[in-house]
Amino acid sequence: MNRRQILTGGASAAVLAAALGAGARRAEAANEVVIGAIYPLSGASADVGLQARHASETAIEIINNSYAFDLLCARAAGLPKLGGAKVRVVFADHQGDPEKGRSEAERLITSEKVTALIGCYYSNVSAPVSYVAERYGVPFLCADSSSPALSRHGLKYFFRPAPNDEMFTAAMFDFFDAERAKGKKIETLGLFHEDTIFGTDSAAVQNSLAKARGYKVVVDVKYQANSPSLTSEVQKLKTANPDVLMPSSYTSDAILLVKTMAQLGYAPKNIVAQAAGFASQALYDAVGNLLGGVISRASFSLDLEKKRPFIATVNDLFKKQSQRDLDDNSSRQLMGLLVLADAINRAGSKEGAKIRDALAATNVPASETIMPWKKLVFGPDGQNPDASPVLLQYEGGKFVTIFPDNVAVTQAQWPMHA
Repeated sequence: MNRRQILTGGASAAVLAAALGAGARRAEAANEVVIGAIYPLSGASADVGLQARHASETAIEIINNSYAFDLLCARAAGLPKLGGAKVRVVFADHQGDPEKGRSEAERLITSEKVTALIGCYYSNVSAPVSYVAERYGVPFLCADSSSPALSRHGLKYFFRPAPNDEMFTAAMFDFFDAERAKGKKIETLGLFHEDTIFGTDSAAVQNSLAKARGYKVVVDVKYQANSPSLTSEVQKLKTANPDVLMPSSYTSDAILLVKTMAQLGYAPKNIVAQAAGFASQALYDAVGNLLGGVISRASFSLDLEKKRPFIATVNDLFKKQSQRDLDDNSSRQLMGLLVLADAINRAGSKEGAKIRDALAATNVPASETIMPWKKLVFGPDGQNPDASPVLLQYEGGKFVTIFPDNVAVTQAQWPMHA
């Protein structure tokens, strides 16, 4: 063999190896399902986005491997009806900006060729993302945005497994009624909410239910999201001094609220929060020493592991990623991805319309979730009507379940500073 033959042969071998490698990559890509996850990975709520990434990675670990418990997607490795296909998540950062969320949804669908979308924490980002998904016929699993308006636009590709703020707020008022029946003083309410769709929808529901249930709203403060100062707003709350302060704020605003209350010497008798920032570990890292006894609504209770031991295993998997326990946000993000993967598997297809139909046909018992829901189904509007909320109270540096009675592990401390 002469030198030319050797060189030609070497080149042919290299070309062949490259071709085989490319073929293997194409085969691998063909046997995977790509989901786009849109969360705030930078900006004021970057910590929430980081935990969403950890929650998603934990869900992928469960989906792509086999575990001996009855959680959705746990027992089989990959998606059996797609030949054992693995699930991969592509993350996008919306930075808390609705327009950025819209453009990232477009990019994920058109460039990354994702099969479905999940997100977005901010309700005002989930809104434009849901419209983009609808236009392209791509399912959007709204994991953790709670504005009731999101499911009221007649969208066919929008699905939300967790409660909306009407459901969360109803649970708060059920709790108020129960405590008042025990002789506790709960007559006046103070609302404090940011001015995006999350805050305004939350306040509208709270005002409506207060009137229906016989409570008086003595102060209703709307403020600009990400405001540099809340001094005048907190002065209004302090002057009104309601029996219960009900804040609807994201993390940075919640931290500023608590710091400002301390600076102005305002200690609310009770705080019952619409989660969001009050469910964020970043808040408690910053001002947790000022929040003993605060109550937050939630989708998730780690106390439920006493009835479903596999929840402890799932929490341990999440802690390996995040060094934290699952909370209200991360539990919804993790469960949302499992719900989406289950529907894709049942569809046996990557086609949006077939996945959409599979989501609409979802009927999962509570025992196959990590959540305190009655069950998992979707109504015609894409909302799960059986997503039962809980109330948690922050005591001794952790949250414990106080309501409803069937999942409560302790009685509420009321008032919170008693």
